[in-house]
Amino acid sequence: MKKVLISLFAAAFLLVSAPVFADDIGLAKTSTIEAIVKSGTLRVGMESGYLPFEMTNTKGKYIGFDVDMGKALAKAMKVKYEPVNTAWDGIIPGLITDKYDIIISGMTCTQERNLAINFTDPYIVIGQAILLNKKHEGKVLSYKDLNDPKFTITSKLGTTGEQAVKRMIPKATYKSFEVETEACMEVIQGNADATVYDLPLIEIMQAQHGAGKTIALNEPFTFEPLAMAVRKGDPDFLNFLNNFLRQYKNDGRYDKAYEKWIKSDKWQKDLQN
Repeated sequence: MKKVLISLFAAAFLLVSAPVFADDIGLAKTSTIEAIVKSGTLRVGMESGYLPFEMTNTKGKYIGFDVDMGKALAKAMKVKYEPVNTAWDGIIPGLITDKYDIIISGMTCTQERNLAINFTDPYIVIGQAILLNKKHEGKVLSYKDLNDPKFTITSKLGTTGEQAVKRMIPKATYKSFEVETEACMEVIQGNADATVYDLPLIEIMQAQHGAGKTIALNEPFTFEPLAMAVRKGDPDFLNFLNNFLRQYKNDGRYDKAYEKWIKSDKWQKDLQN
């Protein structure tokens, strides 16, 4: 009798579970992973020019921290790496409309963006810092001191730097730019008082172009985790990417890339002007 009951229970379980298993298999077949493997190419959306994450060298090739990681991801999937350079204001729509498979472009995980796309676990945490014109040295000590209409602050259009200015320094006079380096040059040339942008770029611009003209307030005043971005409704791809990041961060490759692109500035001589 016990065997009969067990058999009946097993049969009932299979009948109830079969549609669920079928749905799971169907979902797996529609994963971006399947499309990437089938095409043999990982298409990576990015915007070149965000130092030191994605840049263009003197030979016209893309280099940087994110580029190395994207190539490592493609290698793990045994496919070709194909960067797709895209203007920042169209980078999320480009992902949604399948112009590329993933965004690896120094993108901060924000709740607003998360409504449209999904993020992996963060691969690095940065924050907004300030490039300040030297004439304000000793007078402006933090972002709070810039919250006055007499100060002109710059940043890049559509970025978390711009959001930080509008949210945390709302009284300042704000001027946006299409390119982050142009926003920094306004301060270096004395046309603006400060730039708010991601810490790595602030330090690079201060060291490379702003010595003697600017100072870097390099204590981040925001918390900004950077992550890869994918389309919604693809748990298999998200699972694969998080497992890749875990491996990449713990087998020495991440540390090697961090040393090369974040701690060192040797790559700067190879940049396209």
